[in-house]
Amino acid sequence: MMATSRSSISNARAPTHRARPASSSLKTHRRSLLCRAEDTQTSAANVVTDATFEELVLKSPVPVLVDFWAPWCGPCRMIAPLIDEISNEYGDKLRALKLNTDESPSVATEYGIRSIPTVMIFKDGAKLDTVIGAVPKSTLVNAIEKYL
Repeated sequence: MMATSRSSISNARAPTHRARPASSSLKTHRRSLLCRAEDTQTSAANVVTDATFEELVLKSPVPVLVDFWAPWCGPCRMIAPLIDEISNEYGDKLRALKLNTDESPSVATEYGIRSIPTVMIFKDGAKLDTVIGAVPKSTLVNAIEKYL
């Protein structure tokens, strides 16, 4: 067996990067970029709040699907387009609403919302069904169809 020194092995490695040559004509420009996030998403489902919940949900003449969500919740953002599709497809037969649990915590607390997204179906002022989590559209549609 041939003994090799540690330094001869490390010297045999090729460099992984090259340093830029120092040059007086080379200038480094640094720019900063400031981005501001704005909620520009348009939604087919309307917004409901603590203040409007009784009028829009409990006193509704048609069944109501309420999506309990928050803007920081990834799975909530995943099902948002499904809620909009359902709202468009069912038209006047179903009212689809979205309740931001950060902005309207009272209703979420009253109905025991522990995890989001949670979708609840109401009819004649009573909660009939609950679907928790980011589920396929078919799961939401099956839950809705039971009460139309």
